[in-house]
Amino acid sequence: MTLGQSPIPAALLEALAARLNGRSRQELRSRAQALSSGYRLHATTAATIHDETDALSYALTRMPATYAAVAHVFSKLIEARPDFAPLSIADVGCGLGAATYAAQEIWPSLDRAVLLDQSAVFLKLAQELAHESNAPFLSQARFLNQDFVTCVPDSQAELVVLSYALTEAPEGALIEIVERLWGAMRAEILVIVEPGTSRDYARLMRVRAHLLRQGARVLAPCPHESPCPLIEDWCHFTTRLPRSKEHLFLKDARVPYEDEKFSYLIFGRQPATQSFSARMIAPPQIGKTGIFARLCTRGGIEETFTARRDKALYKEMRRKEWGDPLAAHSQETE
Repeated sequence: MTLGQSPIPAALLEALAARLNGRSRQELRSRAQALSSGYRLHATTAATIHDETDALSYALTRMPATYAAVAHVFSKLIEARPDFAPLSIADVGCGLGAATYAAQEIWPSLDRAVLLDQSAVFLKLAQELAHESNAPFLSQARFLNQDFVTCVPDSQAELVVLSYALTEAPEGALIEIVERLWGAMRAEILVIVEPGTSRDYARLMRVRAHLLRQGARVLAPCPHESPCPLIEDWCHFTTRLPRSKEHLFLKDARVPYEDEKFSYLIFGRQPATQSFSARMIAPPQIGKTGIFARLCTRGGIEETFTARRDKALYKEMRRKEWGDPLAAHSQETE
């Protein structure tokens, strides 16, 4: 797996670094470890983020991975809809705005943003970091202190994003939430990114089934709109990002990178302008004689083998990574 570039914009990194002046690293480390423990138990933001120190610990340990995962998902949206050039974004359950930072890097067309979160602590730090990192787009955004679980955001946007937010919602509220967001916000594109766990994948499948019944179209990752064919498994992907010195210290980590696992869905009101017949749903296994790949196809799950002797197709498959779409795939099946 290729190591990605700096996970968040350099100016934001500098603003975060300036925030560390005069702060106890040990206190930040203690808070970071408490956050990690809480998230493993599915604790909510309200239960874990109490003050600026908690929010800063989150910024240093979780925001880079969130940014990297969302940026990866946005790249899949570009593959499916290269014509999409949004003017507005709503970042629902925004945290510190990682999704909005990622979006502005990808779509310079954006000129309006709404960031919504139930955490006043998160919103305050998000606004301050936007100014301190000289990010005019975010500095001019609307920041709304609202709970998307219980209210309809008073906004419309072409691109609506929930990143690592739906995971905190009660099980019984999932359908009502996405119904409101899809209906009231009138998004052209709805992107949902969640932790890459079997629990969150199962919740995403409930959302997928409901929105398909409402006429939404799945743009990615699924190459079809049939029920998910995976049995005793779940669809997730990963992105590798470098760890900063602060991240290594706060997480007591030794490896200079981390692999962020995530699941996602991208919905549109129109079908993809670039469609694919399959997607690689596991790391390809490259052997002496060829490449074994596990694919989700329009016909179901396929285990394929591309022989080295099939030079053109082998060369194409050799460039593919976990999560990539395929226009065609090997005819040999194990």
